[in-house]
Amino acid sequence: MLADCSAAWGLRSLSLRYFNAAGAGERHGEDHRPETHLIPLVLDVAMGRRDELVVYGKDYPTPDGTCVRDYIHVKDLATAHLLGLEKLVAGHAGVLNLGNGTGFSVLDVMRAAERVTKLKVRYRIGERRAGDPAVLVASSEKAERVLGWKRFHPGIEEIIRDAFAWKRSFPDGYDS
Repeated sequence: MLADCSAAWGLRSLSLRYFNAAGAGERHGEDHRPETHLIPLVLDVAMGRRDELVVYGKDYPTPDGTCVRDYIHVKDLATAHLLGLEKLVAGHAGVLNLGNGTGFSVLDVMRAAERVTKLKVRYRIGERRAGDPAVLVASSEKAERVLGWKRFHPGIEEIIRDAFAWKRSFPDGYDS
């Protein structure tokens, strides 16, 4: 629809497609109700706010059998937005993927959370969810080329460390 509006009326738009935004800033983090995102769920289990994590399937064609996803730090997304605004003003339009370019399995995320928090993440293996692909990882090459963007926070441990710091400061989310 945006491309049609551009052709019809000259409307410029730049769509930034995220792949699993995660992490946190000092004052802003993830607070969904109900929570469905892996990193906050893992941290809730580590912090004793949930009994266990359900891992949906362990028979995918991945190195450890669990789904692999691309996690991108919210700080890197913020930088991409600022660069995107500059490009939009300069006349660029289109669609760009924003991801880490590296996938982390569910078990990778849990192990990283245990290293960061020094706390145990209890889990059990559940049934696969219908339609879950084994691997979803973005290529951000076009965003890097068009925006001059690069990731400064690509490590899963840094993403989890920032999310954990926020959760400790705001244990009840924005109601804290």
